[in-house]
Amino acid sequence: MKRVLILHGWGGSDFPHWQSRLACELAKDYGCVSFLKFSNIDFPNKDIWLGELRAEIAAFAPNVVVCHSIANTLWFHLCSGGATMELEKLFLVAPPSFGCNIKELESFFPCHVPKKLYAKEALLITSTNDPYMSQDEAAELQNALKIEMKVLQNAGHINTAGGYGEWQWILEEIKR
Repeated sequence: MKRVLILHGWGGSDFPHWQSRLACELAKDYGCVSFLKFSNIDFPNKDIWLGELRAEIAAFAPNVVVCHSIANTLWFHLCSGGATMELEKLFLVAPPSFGCNIKELESFFPCHVPKKLYAKEALLITSTNDPYMSQDEAAELQNALKIEMKVLQNAGHINTAGGYGEWQWILEEIKR
């Protein structure tokens, strides 16, 4: 059985964000899903979030992880620190630039590309007009991670503002 861990970014991913819809859709069919809500979502702290993530991984034992936004950077920090699990699938959706200089997110940077993602299959999903990562930066990240990349046209930060409330494609990819 797939055990899907959904990791939100800065500010959370409350309904109608695609992550909250995804959690509902997976649970609707008796899927095993954890939609972890990190503490202090508007002023996140990398070390606190890492502790919460490690505890959730230990308790939930996911085999699929779906990261959005700053959760990607958090995942990179986890991997650089030597994660101990091996996922079936990892979805890295709309990561921010490594040059991000948003005050509320400063504890997450600097960040470096991890040597290993701890996943048998990983996919980077970006947008042509994401305000937090250019397509040149996305291509550099893809090359450094040595994984496939799916580029969405004009999807913004791949969130509700970018038109991503319902996102059938990711639900089907996870169920596949």
